[in-house]
Amino acid sequence: MINSEEKVYGLLGLTAKSGNVVFGTDACIEKIENKKVKLIIVATDASEKTKKNIKFVCDKNNVSIKIFGTIERLSKAIGKNNKAIIGIKNESLANEISRIINGGD
Repeated sequence: MINSEEKVYGLLGLTAKSGNVVFGTDACIEKIENKKVKLIIVATDASEKTKKNIKFVCDKNNVSIKIFGTIERLSKAIGKNNKAIIGIKNESLANEISRIINGGD
């Protein structure tokens, strides 16, 4: 049985393969402000300054934000290195990932 954390990483991989992911602080902020991102995921081990800045931009633009996973695991899930912030562009994938992170299977 796959646990919910592994499901999220699997969905992030699918999201990346389908081209519905944005990563990195600057790219994510740009997409948030352009209303192109439905969900932002920030690694638990991202710096407090990064978390605070991205939360401010998300709150201002009414974009959901989740603190989840580590930089290493999130980066590996999307096939990149050292990515602390991931933006999900596809609404249905964003909703599914959000639901699982919130405790729904």
